[in-house]
Amino acid sequence: MSEPIIKVEHLNKQFIVDKQPMEILRDINLEIQEGEFITIVGHSGCGKSTLLKIICGLVDYEDGVVERNGHKVVGPGPKCGMVFQDHRLLPWLKIKDNVGFGLKDLPKNERDAKVKEHLKMVGLEGFENSYPSQLSGGMSQRAAIARGLANNPTVLLLDEPFGALDALTRIQMQKEILRIQKEQGTTMVMVTHDIDEAIVLGNRIVVMSARPGEIKDIITVYSAARKRNSTDFTLVKKKIYDYLFEDSDEEFEVEYSI
Repeated sequence: MSEPIIKVEHLNKQFIVDKQPMEILRDINLEIQEGEFITIVGHSGCGKSTLLKIICGLVDYEDGVVERNGHKVVGPGPKCGMVFQDHRLLPWLKIKDNVGFGLKDLPKNERDAKVKEHLKMVGLEGFENSYPSQLSGGMSQRAAIARGLANNPTVLLLDEPFGALDALTRIQMQKEILRIQKEQGTTMVMVTHDIDEAIVLGNRIVVMSARPGEIKDIITVYSAARKRNSTDFTLVKKKIYDYLFEDSDEEFEVEYSI
């Protein structure tokens, strides 16, 4: 097997809260191969987003090893894109300028061509001169994904990118991100609270414990399990629920999802 594109070894992370250390992540070990789509699930506050930001280089770490593209992560880089739950488009810039924001060093003709290519990729042709306030939530997230991909990153990290969308738009965006991932071959890692979404999108699902976040299991998802109305889908969903609520006295029934 080739070297992983992302490698995390014995990662621990603390924050100082009210002058006291708070343990966020404990002994995280994870290897991600090029072209994989990894989803991460766990309770709120378990450190999922912190892990993603450490991989991106937006949050420092002191204990452990984190490598991206074979090099120690010491900060953000052009080969790693990030998409957040809030699209974070700049409201005073047109969509074409938001998407091309990280391409300022390119000659104008190359930058314009890249912007056009990525707007077409996410289905936003014709909206180049619109402003973010003129787009729907789903369209804004499309623009954010285009911006994240415009630098041709080897890794795209997604932190609850569809969390604020309505159910139908969310399903549509799931289909779109899968299509883009398959076409581009970009390695993607997504944090989500939606277990159905994690199963539909992920080649593997990282299940994390409550804080301090530890990896309880990494579940491989085969193609048959990605069909929402299949028995395999239900079995994977039940397995994740069992992990997340194993300390609860409540019984959870997992039904078929259509």
